[in-house]
Amino acid sequence: MDQLEVSTKETKSPWGAPALAPSPCSLADVMSEQLARQLDEEGNAFPDCPDTDLKLTCTSEADTSSDLILAQMLQMEFDREFDTQLRREEKKFNGDSKVSISFENYRMVHPYEDSDSSEDEVDWQDTRHDPYKADKPTTTPKKGFVGKGKNITTKHDEEVCGRKNTARMDNFAPEVQVGDGIGMDLKLSNQVYNALKRHCHTEQRRSARLHEKKEHSTAEQAVDPKTRLLMYKMVNAGILESINGCISTGKESVVFHANGGSFEEKIVPEECVLKVFKTTLNEFKNRDKYIKDDYRFKDRFSKLNPRKIIRLWAEKEMHNLTRIKKAGIPCPDVVILKKHILVMSFIGQDHVPAPKLKDAILSSEDMKKAYYQVLNMMQRLYQDCKLVHADLSEYNMLWHNGEVWFIDVSQSIEPTHPHGLEFLFRDCRNVATFFQKAGVAEALNVFELFNIVSGLEINSDNEADFLAQIEALEKRNEDHVQKSGKKIFDDTCDGSPPQLNTDDD
Repeated sequence: MDQLEVSTKETKSPWGAPALAPSPCSLADVMSEQLARQLDEEGNAFPDCPDTDLKLTCTSEADTSSDLILAQMLQMEFDREFDTQLRREEKKFNGDSKVSISFENYRMVHPYEDSDSSEDEVDWQDTRHDPYKADKPTTTPKKGFVGKGKNITTKHDEEVCGRKNTARMDNFAPEVQVGDGIGMDLKLSNQVYNALKRHCHTEQRRSARLHEKKEHSTAEQAVDPKTRLLMYKMVNAGILESINGCISTGKESVVFHANGGSFEEKIVPEECVLKVFKTTLNEFKNRDKYIKDDYRFKDRFSKLNPRKIIRLWAEKEMHNLTRIKKAGIPCPDVVILKKHILVMSFIGQDHVPAPKLKDAILSSEDMKKAYYQVLNMMQRLYQDCKLVHADLSEYNMLWHNGEVWFIDVSQSIEPTHPHGLEFLFRDCRNVATFFQKAGVAEALNVFELFNIVSGLEINSDNEADFLAQIEALEKRNEDHVQKSGKKIFDDTCDGSPPQLNTDDD
């Protein structure tokens, strides 16, 4: 048999290195039993794997008779290789950057594979026990003591109580910074712990009160969420175009400027003001005397529910403004009332409010003109409207377009109020004092002004005696009301001021 010759041409290897062709041999050598045995021994010899990171999990004892187990073992090896390569890519991608990107979500996690990678770090947030956290002090058993004889330690031991108090500080509110007292082996006495506990509770209550006050009350140039919602509803309903900002603040209200819209068939002014009565009760607790004796609101007044006073206060100003406007006295027009928000016309122009009479710069002629206007308005207010302003001063009068305008009439009462004449006397004193200081020679004194406005004739130049006579008139009127149920002051139909009934009971 001829020898088989194999071409000695070099073949290109896909790995780049040239592979030498095997030396030719005869067919007899191939069929040789000795050569077959040698090739079998050489085929059973496996070289060591150069990749030391990849370790076979199968051992000689592993059961390889099942195809399922073989497939799972191979999958584990493939997953290990994939994770190793992914770690290399992650390290190469991040480099020396301080901000690193993790490829953890792309790793192949096998169900029965225990991580033997270099990531041996433990995420302590996922563990129940933090090894760096100091152990809490051991407590004494239920029997109250440990040890015997001289080595006995009761639950009242100073060190035991101190460590126990330190551990109890962890139960304080989160905002209380107690520090690592356990790690420092801090021992707090009962006196110190109780003082800290009381202080913590006091601060919590104070914080709760401040939060409630902030959420449920109007502050300076600010409103609470409920009031803000009412204002938004007015804008959404088209009553107002927009709300621009705060233009004035007072003891009982905050005033905002707004652009008017439209309200059903009623014409809304182009410029409006929102008078938001403050929902804090501090300013109204001592002002119930203006409303509890007013027969218009007496039945609805409740001393036990002071928050209702605020809405009554806004409603009272609305009714007073309506009555004053019907009498032709310059005052803001009422647009709408929503709970404790009163929308009125704006006294001013181009977002600039009219100055108060105190701040207005007037000539002597204008000041004299203003005085006679105020005198006439006070008479008409008392005689036609049957009202007493009760807080009239240069701060509650505006100067606009050469006229005096009355504002802030929420506390205005009727003359038949038990203290109506006293409030009228106070208004007269404020007006007389202001115009006399302003240099108006024609200004009357307080006694003459009171008699002209009220229509009464009280002869006295002494303020104490004058007030005594006023109080006597009020007392007689109140006694008569309690007996007969009607006022001594008879309202005449011709619009004249109430006259004092001189008939004795």
